[in-house]
Amino acid sequence: MSDSVPEPPYNRVWNFSAGPSTLPITVLEEVQRDLLNYKGQGMSVMEMSHRSKAYGQIIADAEATLRRTLNVPDNYSVLFLQGGGTGEFAAAYLNLFASKAVREKQRRLGRQLGCDYLVTGSWSKGGLKEVQRLGGRPNVVVNGMVSATSGAVEYRGLPPAAEWALGKPEETAFVYYCENETIHGVETPADLVVDAVDPSVPVICDMSSNMLSRPVDVQRYGAIVAGAQKNMGPAGVTIVIVRKDLLERDDDPECTRNLPSVLDWSYFDRAASMPHTPPTFAIYVCGLVFRWAEAQGLEALERLREARAALVYGEIDARPEFFRGGVDRQFRSAMNIVFNLPTPELEAKFIAEAAEHNMVQLKGHRSLGGIRVSLYNAMPLDGAKKFVALMKQFYTQNH
Repeated sequence: MSDSVPEPPYNRVWNFSAGPSTLPITVLEEVQRDLLNYKGQGMSVMEMSHRSKAYGQIIADAEATLRRTLNVPDNYSVLFLQGGGTGEFAAAYLNLFASKAVREKQRRLGRQLGCDYLVTGSWSKGGLKEVQRLGGRPNVVVNGMVSATSGAVEYRGLPPAAEWALGKPEETAFVYYCENETIHGVETPADLVVDAVDPSVPVICDMSSNMLSRPVDVQRYGAIVAGAQKNMGPAGVTIVIVRKDLLERDDDPECTRNLPSVLDWSYFDRAASMPHTPPTFAIYVCGLVFRWAEAQGLEALERLREARAALVYGEIDARPEFFRGGVDRQFRSAMNIVFNLPTPELEAKFIAEAAEHNMVQLKGHRSLGGIRVSLYNAMPLDGAKKFVALMKQFYTQNH
């Protein structure tokens, strides 16, 4: 295999993990420099009181930088939470049904509102199951695509929007979908869902694994939820960007009867994300990543993500009988590329040889097997080039 691609600095590996994932080197270097004594404070951020002036500036700067980078409108709140995307499965449902606007809509209807779920893979399926567990009335707008040969449900994309079973707007509290499915490698094109949904219905989008990888028109969403550990920072913090009118509550205590404080967006909003000790260090690192992303620019990061993905998909398309990708072209993820080789034995051999060439975390999710290469923001183009060089060599030696 060609050694023309330089190796990462500090004897680091090419980390293709689906999350927690690789972080920008410059961010890690800054964390290292300030680890023992943050900006002359005489202590690490890990040791710092969240009520201190220094930490108050850290979290305020993190929020301000994210707002600038994503162009978040003033009528949206930015919250730093815990619980990951899985926690937001419940939080999104419980908060929307506690909101004044949804409760008024439900009173006008005279019965419980439904909520629409687009199921495109494991994570959106998990969100659906959580709402069912909580006693909601989810309407499955679409559940993958039905195989023309076997009749089985396959998560490889979405049918045309004209075939979606969206609920009536006056009977629907919100629409929920996951924009990038890390396990199945399915990414919904930007604006496809919001273009199809009546503007009166809030769209709740899980952007855990593609946030900050391309520009997004925040004002078209009721709320965006995202675990940080893919593109935005280390594990331990979840970010919610929510329209402020959806945080309004009426005076009936029943509206929050089944909403724990730890999941209550309004509770966190009133306390500027700090009703109790937040994940201080994770938020600090996220703030540095936000600053890095702002300096890069979302348009440049989008060009980079498309360039990385094009290299890998180009090799898959050149040898489809060997590198077997199953996702429809329109829905191929630029973040998580999944494929199979002709046999499980070849997949194990590929992963072993990748490790010999300093490339790790390529084993597909345990539910699917195969190969998964995750190409998040901090992965340089050289990482994709290195991976494609391995694909070419492995094909030559094993086809």
